[in-house]
Amino acid sequence: MAIEIKNLNHIYGKDTIFEQYALKNINLTIEDGEFIGLIGHTGSGKSTLTQHLNGLLKASDGDILYNGENIYKEGYSLKDLRSKVGLVFQYPEHQLFEVDVFSDVCFGPKNLGLLPSEVEERAKEALEMVGLDENFYKQSPFELSGGQKRRVAIAGVLAMKPEVLILDEPTAGLDPRGRDDILGLVEKLHKEQGITIILVSHSMEDVAKYVSRLVVMNQGEKMFDGTPKEVFRHYKELEKIGLAAPQITYVVQALRARGIMVSEDVTTVEEARDEILKLWKR
Repeated sequence: MAIEIKNLNHIYGKDTIFEQYALKNINLTIEDGEFIGLIGHTGSGKSTLTQHLNGLLKASDGDILYNGENIYKEGYSLKDLRSKVGLVFQYPEHQLFEVDVFSDVCFGPKNLGLLPSEVEERAKEALEMVGLDENFYKQSPFELSGGQKRRVAIAGVLAMKPEVLILDEPTAGLDPRGRDDILGLVEKLHKEQGITIILVSHSMEDVAKYVSRLVVMNQGEKMFDGTPKEVFRHYKELEKIGLAAPQITYVVQALRARGIMVSEDVTTVEEARDEILKLWKR
């Protein structure tokens, strides 16, 4: 297994009158090669949780094991952990800072102490993976479009050759085409590179379409953990905590209320189309 979280708590203002749980008794196992969606309303603890996975935040209590080794044990190298568990922030500007795209992507592998030739090879390979050719190498990352900035940020993490890639709201602020491009890229990385993906998102349609497992956070606690179909059966409970199911779920429920018995497990438009066509043929 890649990551095992045991009884994890994160408390702000511990032992003061302002004490507040950001994470409460989280137990979660993430297997190698999984594509996981992490959802929850603002303040639910999902981003706080992801920042624990590569040691950016330290738990108040509990343990995190990466490949069976506790990251909190004395002498454990967080530098090595961060080269294996890559985090792409919601706002790419928070991790872009070099004068040009190529230098930015080179930064991570350069800090691993690699030879200059290997650093450059990794940067070129990563930029190719995200669909940015040599025309972008000397451009300032701050002059790129929102989608291109995200590709550069992802490339900077991929150049470290991570085993786990965490993406915090990677499509925030993008138009539909840009969103599809980024998520298509992430899906391709998962399939072709075998990278474990953890996708933090507010879009129910996105997680329904791409992920194989969905974890729902609410007030710092894990509320649901299952396949998207299993989780979205609880759409009324999700509504109570400020979330919702994909829009197609409500269409399906409306059809069923009219006696058109489409499967309740439909979570994508494509699945709804196939179900309706099957009923039509009957």
